[in-house]
Amino acid sequence: MFGKNFVKDLIERSAENPADRRRFLKGASAAGLGVVGLGLLGTAAAPAALAQDAKPESESLEDAAAISDSAILNFALNLEYLEAEFYSYAVYGHGLPESLTYGKGRRGPVEGGREVPFKSKSVRQFAIEIARDEYEHVRFLREALGSAAVSRPTININTSFTAAATAAGLIKAGETFNVYANEDVFLLGAFIFEDVGVTAYKGAAPLISNKTYLGAAAGILAVEAYHAANIRTVLYDRGFAWDANAISAARDSLNGWIHNDQGVTVANQANIVPADSNALAFGRTPGQVLNIVYLTPNVANSGGFYPNGVNGQLHTSA
Repeated sequence: MFGKNFVKDLIERSAENPADRRRFLKGASAAGLGVVGLGLLGTAAAPAALAQDAKPESESLEDAAAISDSAILNFALNLEYLEAEFYSYAVYGHGLPESLTYGKGRRGPVEGGREVPFKSKSVRQFAIEIARDEYEHVRFLREALGSAAVSRPTININTSFTAAATAAGLIKAGETFNVYANEDVFLLGAFIFEDVGVTAYKGAAPLISNKTYLGAAAGILAVEAYHAANIRTVLYDRGFAWDANAISAARDSLNGWIHNDQGVTVANQANIVPADSNALAFGRTPGQVLNIVYLTPNVANSGGFYPNGVNGQLHTSA
């Protein structure tokens, strides 16, 4: 979508101002990431905006220069709210603390969610670790954004999974896909959006002009990739390759069959790391990501996991 020269220009003019640096390091220190933050101080200083977006919300994504870093990070925060709530309920039976849900835009409730009756010690441990990571991602992004952070939007982790599973052909119309019923269904539920998080950060990276925020996004992308690989490995080992592949195909169909998705097997061989011919992770634009989480291939401002849409400038699917 963006040429090499355009991306090169974005990187070359990346920088952070003192306020951005202080805000970032404060969040990094609280997350136990102070050393990483200090390693980013060598970037060149130049103006970088973290203010409210000046362009109207209908501005085209093609005009990348009009999209502020705060818009990109808030888009990521919307996704982290979903993941954090999903895993928190699965492990603890409750969602995020209210203190991590307020901000700009309409704050909404979480519909559905309960503790999963895990039987496997390892799967429960995986879920606990991922839940903790997603909690920290929410806290970290909110700290980095400061007063610009958006509220948690209304999140549906109830009927949305049923709709996604029906679209993928895992269940028939009228049946229910309860991702909290047991650990196998929980793992498939996690797979529905785990890979999406990786492609979202990969696709958003060229749009971030501030090197500090770009470094933070890269760090979160790496953790999300670890999560996705963990879920893919367990599903493959448990014999759920067909189900996962059906979900992958459904995701591809929602963002236009552009083939930036892969199942956990390709040609009957394990495919734990979905990548292109250069072994690079796939990326999606924010609009394509919203196609998947809104569960529609059409232009929309709400639906699926976000019945009232996400908060912030980037809220329309492709």
